[in-house]
Amino acid sequence: MNLRSRRAISVIALAACALGSFPVKAQEAGQLNVICSVQAEWCQMIQTVFARTTGIRVNMSLKGSGEALAQLIAEKANPKTDLWFGGTGDPHLQAAELDITLEYKSASLSQLHGWAQQQASQSKYRTVGIYSGPLGFGYNPELLTKKKLPVPKSWADLLKPEYKGEIQVANPASSGTAYTMVATLVQLMGEEKAFDYMKKLHRNIGQYTRSGTGPIKAVARGETSVSISFVHDGPGEKMQGFPVETVTPVEGTGAEIGSMSLIKGARNLDNAKKFYEWA
Repeated sequence: MNLRSRRAISVIALAACALGSFPVKAQEAGQLNVICSVQAEWCQMIQTVFARTTGIRVNMSLKGSGEALAQLIAEKANPKTDLWFGGTGDPHLQAAELDITLEYKSASLSQLHGWAQQQASQSKYRTVGIYSGPLGFGYNPELLTKKKLPVPKSWADLLKPEYKGEIQVANPASSGTAYTMVATLVQLMGEEKAFDYMKKLHRNIGQYTRSGTGPIKAVARGETSVSISFVHDGPGEKMQGFPVETVTPVEGTGAEIGSMSLIKGARNLDNAKKFYEWA
């Protein structure tokens, strides 16, 4: 997990503990409709702490990046979402190009990392980077030991016949994580070899999940041995006591810039901006 992600989670956790001793505002300050594309635990903690801090009720829907983008496209003429939090940056950039997201330049933008500012600039300030992390593999060491399987250390390892049915990855049609995997393989191998690789990899895939965080959760709960996941999703599961480790492939890998976007035509725009600045 990158420093910014660890710091964000730590701050949220500390805030949750501190706020537990203070009364929640008796009068609600309205509501906010958010699509959240990070891990469910992170979404829930953000929802709780923001509501306690501001009095604003957060109606939160958990969706993978691809699924979130599809929903926002479908409801473009009549938006029901105010803000999209998290998930890989490319779908957020697509939403910006489709005029789904709202141009907004925070006064705090200059305080963010260069990659976060670049994401904002590239989108003409219709999205912003909020965390980053590399793509890799999650694995359950207990399951691997039980099944006498080695730890996969490379993209090539995942094609070995001993991993048949032992790998989970998200569906590229609904997940930004899987989209990042495809883009990474194309950059590493070239388009033709990358798609040939994915055909071979398919033989070893036990399940394609809707969300990019689904495979690492399956690893944590002993439902599969290996996942293709962002490595910063692993420590959250390990902190809950699950046997999870992560590794990045030796040939190289891609990375995500998780992003946040205000939705054009948001019904609760003022509250969405408050969340944007808070996050």
